[in-house]
Amino acid sequence: MVKLGIVVVYVAAMLIIGYLCMRKTRTVSDFFLAGRNLGPWMSAFAYGTTYFSAVIFVGYAGRLGWGFGKYVLWIAAGNVLFGSYLAWRLFAAPTRRMTARLDALTMPEFLAARFGSRFLKTAGALIIFIFLVPYSASVYQGLSLLFETNLGISYGAAVAFMAVLTGVYLMMGGYLALALSDFVRGLVELVGVVVMVLFLVSLKGGFGSVMSSLSQSGTAPALESSGGAFPGWLILASLVVVTSFGPWGLPQMVQKFYSIKSEADIRRAMIVASLFSFCIAFGAYFTGALSHLFYAPPDAAGAVPAGMSPLPANLDDLMPHFLTHYVPGWVSMVILLLVFSASMSSLSSLVLVSSSAIAVDLYAGLKPNANKRTVMALMRLLCGVFIAISLYIALSKIDFIVNLMVLSWGALAGSFLAPYCYGLFWKRATRAGAVAGMLSGLLTMIIAATVWGKAGIPVAGALAMVVPVVVVPVVSLLTPAPDPKLIEKAFGSEG
Repeated sequence: MVKLGIVVVYVAAMLIIGYLCMRKTRTVSDFFLAGRNLGPWMSAFAYGTTYFSAVIFVGYAGRLGWGFGKYVLWIAAGNVLFGSYLAWRLFAAPTRRMTARLDALTMPEFLAARFGSRFLKTAGALIIFIFLVPYSASVYQGLSLLFETNLGISYGAAVAFMAVLTGVYLMMGGYLALALSDFVRGLVELVGVVVMVLFLVSLKGGFGSVMSSLSQSGTAPALESSGGAFPGWLILASLVVVTSFGPWGLPQMVQKFYSIKSEADIRRAMIVASLFSFCIAFGAYFTGALSHLFYAPPDAAGAVPAGMSPLPANLDDLMPHFLTHYVPGWVSMVILLLVFSASMSSLSSLVLVSSSAIAVDLYAGLKPNANKRTVMALMRLLCGVFIAISLYIALSKIDFIVNLMVLSWGALAGSFLAPYCYGLFWKRATRAGAVAGMLSGLLTMIIAATVWGKAGIPVAGALAMVVPVVVVPVVSLLTPAPDPKLIEKAFGSEG
């Protein structure tokens, strides 16, 4: 009851934030970007908490930590260097400048204005709404598994509770509510991950002893196995690519660059976001690798070595069991709030971006004179629709968590990364090049995932991001140069 009481207090605080922010949310820009007026700390925490959700702490840390052992830390290193530091260093300032010049609130709006293409806006909006659903479902699924083992709440009830909470407070306050609560949640996450790592390491004699044990043979079954259509090293490398370079083209991540108050705040936000990512990514993946010191596969008789627990048949259940059976109650409560915080932020951002895809990019795009209050009301309504669809998928337990997340990221980053990056930095990029890049990335993901099946989804995701990087410049150079007026509007004095 104590654990449940703490969660209730935490939820009440989030709802209060949503209500207070609702009183300050009057326009579509307020609802979606907090009026482009967020400081560096809020922007950095919003980026970091959207990046890391229950997917990393449950699906990724457990399944990949067990499969790759200490080598899973390569994913963490890529997330920090490329997904956080270079993302802010390379893209934040140019993105804020160009989206302000083009008066773009969303990724599809940016692409449409930059390349003069209504197709990019319509297609981009549909891709966002469709492919953010499985990612949202994976977050619900991961967190609900932890709720089920930690609080004794049934899986279905936990998923429904999360869905209602996300919808209520987000529909009230929009992005301002998200950013303010992200700051609180980010602090909870930092404390939680430090406590989690220090406690688990202390159970096995400290960092020196732990690293020595992990260095022994037999701690990376996914790398050592010769079975499967793809070698383990290729799966690991593909996961590094998808999770580290994917954020460069994910609408829910890029949105954070639109909303920061000024370019002067970007450097501070970059440092804060990178440090936050270092703590969360390394803490989560390192904890997953530690599972080798606590679990072992049962032998033919169902026995495991003394002092070890039998490895769960479904690796998605590994971290929930790990984090609730090997730590005392107060530590597991901190960890629960840690994962809860990460997940609420990611869910809120996903819902906000997906609802804007329909309300702003499709409805307002087709009706240029649409009433602003109607657009904002539609965004709030679509938040609920998106949550309902995600809830249905999560309750169906379709696929395992890692596949749902990689499928979503691969399709989204494959569609947007190349058109967005070339559009931001290369004036010769053309509308035909951007359209070809978007379609080639999406089709590569769909076709490769269909042909290779579940085992090939990480490789399909990485390939979907690489192919458009080649397609966009090739098609652009083979087609007429863009209209100078478009370049002048997008790049301003730089044009």
